[in-house]
Amino acid sequence: MADHINPEPELEQYPNAAHVYVTPALTSAPPHLTSASASIATPVNFILLTLFVLLVYMRLRPAPPPTLPKPAQPIVFRTYTPRTLAPFDGTGKSPIYIAVRGNVYDVSPGRQFYGPGGPYANFAGRDASRGLACQSFDEDMLTKDLDGPLDGLVDLGSEELEALAGWEETFRGKYLRVGKLVSLQELEEAERKEAEAEAEAKRTAVET
Repeated sequence: MADHINPEPELEQYPNAAHVYVTPALTSAPPHLTSASASIATPVNFILLTLFVLLVYMRLRPAPPPTLPKPAQPIVFRTYTPRTLAPFDGTGKSPIYIAVRGNVYDVSPGRQFYGPGGPYANFAGRDASRGLACQSFDEDMLTKDLDGPLDGLVDLGSEELEALAGWEETFRGKYLRVGKLVSLQELEEAERKEAEAEAEAKRTAVET
């Protein structure tokens, strides 16, 4: 009978020894890993990665502070004469002012009616009292002498005055009152009295 050959004599000699398997060292990357790395580092993937980073930046960057609209210029209540009121006729970018029985209104929101080319354009920058009372847009309804007295409307009838009152109510409810209209003579008289009052106040202060 042939002798029995023990394939693992060392393990028989050391029955309590652990089985140890030694893996040979890898001297180079497997071919399939090399090809996978090459396929990832392509120009298309680089562009996609750049776009992704850009989108993340756009998403996470702090938002700029909101821009508030510029506040409207404050309107100062003034005293106008027919001549100083005339430039406010809506030409260019100027506001549109209309005087009605001594009160000046800013009708710029109704530029399509009172601005150049509008049906009431003749009233822009003028005293429109007589024209509104008579329901007429003719030039004859306007005062010709801008340095003369204001139209006293003394010849108007009750129906015309009632129509004018209706226009006044409309203007008060719809437009901002920005001043009053006086004649040049009235303005000069008021300025003279104001100057005299200031001079009197200074003289009194010196004496005391």
